[in-house]
Amino acid sequence: MKNFTRLVIIALTLLITIPYSGASAQQKDADNDAGDVSTVLTAHSRDAIFNTTASYTFTVKNNLTTPQSGKITYLVTDQFNKKVLTDSVHANISGQSTKSFDFDIPPVKTGFYKISFMINVTDYDDTTRRVFGIRADEIKSAHAKPADFDEFWEKTKKQLAAVKPDFKMIEKPDLEDGIRKVYLIQMQSLGNVTISGWLTIPKDHPKNRKFPVLLMLPGYQATTKPLLGKEYDMAFIDLDPRGQGMSRGNLLMRREDYIVSRLEDKNKYILRGMIMDCIRCIDFVYSRPELSHERIAVTGGSMGGYLAITTAALDKRVTFCAPQNPFMSDIYNMDNGAVTWPINHMKDYVKIRPGLTFPKVLDNLQYFDTKNFATDITCPVDMGIGLLDPFVPPNNSYAVFNNIISKKKIFVFKDLGHEVGDKYYNYETLWIHDAFALF
Repeated sequence: MKNFTRLVIIALTLLITIPYSGASAQQKDADNDAGDVSTVLTAHSRDAIFNTTASYTFTVKNNLTTPQSGKITYLVTDQFNKKVLTDSVHANISGQSTKSFDFDIPPVKTGFYKISFMINVTDYDDTTRRVFGIRADEIKSAHAKPADFDEFWEKTKKQLAAVKPDFKMIEKPDLEDGIRKVYLIQMQSLGNVTISGWLTIPKDHPKNRKFPVLLMLPGYQATTKPLLGKEYDMAFIDLDPRGQGMSRGNLLMRREDYIVSRLEDKNKYILRGMIMDCIRCIDFVYSRPELSHERIAVTGGSMGGYLAITTAALDKRVTFCAPQNPFMSDIYNMDNGAVTWPINHMKDYVKIRPGLTFPKVLDNLQYFDTKNFATDITCPVDMGIGLLDPFVPPNNSYAVFNNIISKKKIFVFKDLGHEVGDKYYNYETLWIHDAFALF
């Protein structure tokens, strides 16, 4: 099972491809610890989520023989970078000593806040940035889903059902590793677009074995590869939705143009077809006698997390949903200057489309907002987020999570950005192992 977890971590890490260059807070703390003066910030909560008052300990280690004198300041801002609170304390740290400073942040309203701790002493200046939450389970979006949201997607699914799937499953023995068989799978999706993916199953298995399925959905503009390397009694599907990887076809476009393709028309927007591609892949699973129709898990990070949620919401054949950092969450609350991608790129798109306005774009995007799908999920959900995520801030993530009414669990990584840690993947693996009876 450890090997299976490692395989899934590797596969999903490769599929989360929105550019993110920031080091994790843990890495930055490790780097700080090597200098003449170093600091460590400790939240008095495992996930930096508090009920009423956030509190921290700021520890300063002075490796120099000379005393360090100055001040430590904290600054709290809201998600939109508006100043909320600030305070300072005098700091005197003797030579070759360590001193800790406790901070209790005055109560603030429900939500997530950015907090920066700045130290300015004799021979050292630095800033440590974190995020904390207050009563995160109370966060709700201020914007309701469109009145015809369900009607829009029911109509879309009927259009998909009218397309003959023409499923193909082509064995690729040259790609096998001696443990798992590899198949190239192809099918016709919405608009008669051909989509492709990879299916791998164990080579040696009991006759008439029906394999549980893990459908791994890709990050933005990722290219999938067949998952190999472990004789695990399960089928893995890596799907390339339209415009990505093997499913580019006639949808060749620049990376930056993908997210805005046909944005002016909700009936032609790229995400509409991509979501249907995922549902068509569930149709494929149901067409195969060797694949279990009662044990289907969907997972992915970033755009893959988005597709996992939308697929589970629109297709009740999914039995487990495991999204990480799902993007396009609470879209109206992204238009605030704090989140630059993809909002700024969408605004640039509007500028070159005569007659198109950004309010019209935001209206269209409500049919693709992750939070609006979340209410329709009926299967268990295991969600993971990073509090320092620049693309999916925690306020946006919790607007999605709090809309889920089925059995759910969230893993919060207070020191990570657009990623999650091994603890999340370990839990996901255990859940699949137990629920799918993989003994």
